[in-house]
Amino acid sequence: MQRTVSDYSETLKSFLTDIGVRQELIERAMQLCRYGQEAELVRFLKLQRCYMVEDMHECQRKVDRIDYLIRQTKMNTHRKED
Repeated sequence: MQRTVSDYSETLKSFLTDIGVRQELIERAMQLCRYGQEAELVRFLKLQRCYMVEDMHECQRKVDRIDYLIRQTKMNTHRKED
């Protein structure tokens, strides 16, 4: 079964909403889709992906800091027990 542009447009809007893209950016993506500007849409999607990867790395840094604090706290607890 072949998907129509309308089907893809709805999927695009749904996915972008689910991942937290701002409404004005979703509207821009929808416009690119509507006018068949595939290269621009791919560029837009890649940019959104870059932003998400940056956010993911920032979250990983925060997790690493929490892990460090957990290890330090455990070490301090063990020292007090000795």
